[in-house]
Amino acid sequence: MADDPFQYRFAADAGLLPHMADLASDRVLVALLGEADYRNASFLDQRLLTDRIGREWMEWDALPDLGPAAARPDFIFHIGHVGSTLVSRLLAEVGDVLPLREPMLLRTLAQVAERIDKPESVWSPDLYRQRLGQVTGWLGRSFRPGQAAMVKASSVITAIAGDLTDAGGRALFLYVPLPRYIETIVAGEASLAETLSQAPARMARLAVLVPDFAERLWQLPPVTRVAMSWLCEMATAARTLPLADPRHLWVDFEAMLADPAAALTAQARHFGLAPDAKRIEAVLAGPIMRQYSKAPEHGYSAGLRRQLQAQAAADHRPAIAEAIAWVEALAASDKTLGNLPIHGP
Repeated sequence: MADDPFQYRFAADAGLLPHMADLASDRVLVALLGEADYRNASFLDQRLLTDRIGREWMEWDALPDLGPAAARPDFIFHIGHVGSTLVSRLLAEVGDVLPLREPMLLRTLAQVAERIDKPESVWSPDLYRQRLGQVTGWLGRSFRPGQAAMVKASSVITAIAGDLTDAGGRALFLYVPLPRYIETIVAGEASLAETLSQAPARMARLAVLVPDFAERLWQLPPVTRVAMSWLCEMATAARTLPLADPRHLWVDFEAMLADPAAALTAQARHFGLAPDAKRIEAVLAGPIMRQYSKAPEHGYSAGLRRQLQAQAAADHRPAIAEAIAWVEALAASDKTLGNLPIHGP
């Protein structure tokens, strides 16, 4: 880095976002963002790359390793459709937080980690560890001293949460009890389609987590596949984000909606943000709690969420009961699943 002005700039400038990687060419797409771009973006994915966003492909090895002393981000992990974007927006207003919502580069790490011990792995285990440290250093940069970078990961990233927080990072894990999760997913055509499309990968991950797993995806009806998705993500979190570790705060999002001020205060304290009660009150009274967080131009609220859940529960009652019974039977037969909060804490 001594003779390269770009590397000096990259190390200090959070505006240079390593956006995505091309594993075949071993390159990284670096995008030029302002702080407002981070704060406004619901997803740091392909939708970010509008004509006004400058970007350039660079060789991975042309980007610096910031070293073990570099700041690391805090993390929000979740099981999907449990308010993680809302929580990210709230925490970004409560303290001096730079939010990074679902950076694509973490998906690359998860894809590599999934195959790291297989013949087709494109990286060695040592290279994976080295580059995981690089990426967490890159994502830990901020725009000014005292500002904390906070990554809201996509749900599949929980599989490598233990690797990402290994250097002492704090994490929040958001979930809901199984019945509320099923109701939330089946209440929306898009959320159901997304969950069913991810079911094969989650089934494969669950089979690794559960000894003597004998189920087959084709045997499961759609609503039970939704329940399986909940079980996969919860079992993953139990392994990578053990609740006994004080660095990990597990939060039931339904309970948070019942008392958002207390929940947000506890989350802010967990991340060392020194929350101010009046600030939290003002943030919760503002527009964020009345918007659909992934698309703030649309209205949404806790009341509407519960109405949709209640309607889904009425419309799919037998299928939901069957799905819950499937999870309960599996949890009863395997001690690794026995402590999961199926019906709540």
